[in-house]
Amino acid sequence: MNALLRTKSIRQVMSQPAEEGHGSGLKRVLGAKDLIALGIGAIIGAGIFATTGTAAAGGGGHVGAGPAIVLSYVLVAIACGFCALCYAEFASVIPIAGSAYTYAYVTLGELAAWIIGWDLILEYAVGNVAVAISWAGYFASFLRGFGIHLSDKVMTATTISLHEGHGFALNLPALGIVLLMTVLLVRGVKESINFNNFVVLVKIVVLLFFVALGFAYVDPSNWHDFAPNGWKGIHQAAAVVFFAYIGFDAVSTAAEETENPEKNLPIGMIGSLVICTLLYIAISLVMTGLAPWNQLGTADPMATALELVQGRPGLSASSLRVLSFSHFVVTIGALFSMTAVLLVFQLGQPRIFFSMARDGLLPRVFAAVHPVYQTPHVTTILTGVLVAVSAAFMDIAIVIDLCNIGTLFAFVIVCAAVMLLRYRDGRKSDSTVRPYDLSANLTVALALLLVFWGFNSPRLSSDQLTAFLCAPVALCVGLAYRGLPLASGRPFTAPFAPLTPMFGIISCVYLMMESPSTTWIRFFVWLVVGLAIYFFYGMSNSVLNHPQPEPGEADVRPGEL
Repeated sequence: MNALLRTKSIRQVMSQPAEEGHGSGLKRVLGAKDLIALGIGAIIGAGIFATTGTAAAGGGGHVGAGPAIVLSYVLVAIACGFCALCYAEFASVIPIAGSAYTYAYVTLGELAAWIIGWDLILEYAVGNVAVAISWAGYFASFLRGFGIHLSDKVMTATTISLHEGHGFALNLPALGIVLLMTVLLVRGVKESINFNNFVVLVKIVVLLFFVALGFAYVDPSNWHDFAPNGWKGIHQAAAVVFFAYIGFDAVSTAAEETENPEKNLPIGMIGSLVICTLLYIAISLVMTGLAPWNQLGTADPMATALELVQGRPGLSASSLRVLSFSHFVVTIGALFSMTAVLLVFQLGQPRIFFSMARDGLLPRVFAAVHPVYQTPHVTTILTGVLVAVSAAFMDIAIVIDLCNIGTLFAFVIVCAAVMLLRYRDGRKSDSTVRPYDLSANLTVALALLLVFWGFNSPRLSSDQLTAFLCAPVALCVGLAYRGLPLASGRPFTAPFAPLTPMFGIISCVYLMMESPSTTWIRFFVWLVVGLAIYFFYGMSNSVLNHPQPEPGEADVRPGEL
């Protein structure tokens, strides 16, 4: 049991790259602007180009938010903001590759770290499979604009083709784009980031073009029925557009390659989240102003809105030409956006494997760093091949729900871990400052509100399950933080803890409760497979089986204690 709960100290984590010899650490080359671009590259992708229409118009078992989709985006941004603040605090204290995996190792123990590391595969690798498949669809649409039609044999997943009785097929464009991103990432993270910065610039220009052009054709009457389904439509749409925010946490996976990470990592995460939220609000307002909200439930709602505008009577020939050209521009923007997401997620997943292998939980070969490019080339190539093959042969419907629930679970772990680390360090502190009393009392009050919410919600609804799961946690956290001394040594702190992390947990649990039962079953099966690997290999090969003496203070930079 002790082996399952053993933790690594922050000193051990921070000193590990130096202890492993020259050339084993990753190269610190990324600044704040690079990280903001990295976050934007990960966030703006298939979500804004595909899910906004469904969330506004309804479908798939939920009602539409209508033009009030802008409020859904704000709600999700606030929820992700709570989680981003927790990520930023951890990433500034522990600027090492590994993201939530490393944070869990320091606070919750080795077993929890393994579970979250295994779970992050669902966000990065499995999520990238879905993005690659979507990219291939937009690529085929782009080629059709030039009269080039790809055969179904090189555009259809094998699982779909065999199910329909058409024999063997593969998604060749999805395979090709993932392999191209893999080669780029092996060459070097700075080269990859330069490419990402260019792609981010292009897609922001495209989205601003859509907003500027669309604003000229907005019909305000389309906004009159602003919230056609009230609060129900808004919060159900929020669960859908959550996909549009997946990726901001990918910034933390590049912590070990960041210059001045204590300052730049929080800027990168919070900055990218704010910029993307403002873009999402503008785009959704224009989109619902261009066309009636109930006609936007397509796979490409931005293009659909522009097509519907072209059907308005009285438009001049020049306006029709401009709107037709804008359809082409939006398709280009979608391709660039998804390319950036592929790049960032393909950068993140190998660094999770890299950290797990460095800790002995996976074979040490996965911790190898290229002697010339200083990138984790073994895990980059392995991840690239697995994602490429999966994207070529799998159906997108198989993987998208797993990506969602895996990401939310990771966010819950990070919010819980930052509260635990604050509490643990506060108990050891000799400070006379007691900064948490007000927030702790509000957290206790929140627990009482959750109980009230639960008793007044429909039986076994997502509202009731969320309330009764989170109420005892909020109560325990609030009571534990009352009178707690200040936890010092934080280059960046999530404000008003423990209330902020608690709100992050409640938000994510609520969205997880919206997932269908089949997704929960697949998620648990995935965790069981991961636990089997840990108990048969990772637990016995962990570096913590051979404890090393704690490094001295001189080995750890100020602010990393």
